[in-house]
Amino acid sequence: MRKSIAAIALSLFLIASSVFAFGYNYVAPSDFKKWLETKKSMQVVDIQVPGDFQKQHFQNSIQTNAYPVKSSDDKKKLDKVIPQLAASKDDVVIVCPRGGGGAKNTYDYLKDRGIPEKRLFILERGMQGWQHKELTVGGNIAR
Repeated sequence: MRKSIAAIALSLFLIASSVFAFGYNYVAPSDFKKWLETKKSMQVVDIQVPGDFQKQHFQNSIQTNAYPVKSSDDKKKLDKVIPQLAASKDDVVIVCPRGGGGAKNTYDYLKDRGIPEKRLFILERGMQGWQHKELTVGGNIAR
């Protein structure tokens, strides 16, 4: 009886953990690489700080400098791009330094502002985990 209860409790814990841990859409670097190579129509929202953006970003990405997207000032930086995202039906890929908290904050904020969740993706491991440097640019002025 105790083993059954423990097994049920463990199962419930694992189910609950998976629901909360996977509450975001992610794009694997290998898939994102294909998207870039095939010129998939998408909006890339880059929240890196200005210095990191200048060192490395994706062509045509939208520079927001909103990282870590915690304060109202950070969120105001995202407000400027919401009309562009809302006017499009393209997927939105969020790029942050490591694909963690800042990206999740951005995802949540954009979703709360009416961008459909099915269009939102976080680049796994962010820019620091990106292995294909040949598909990035540096030193460009943002749109």
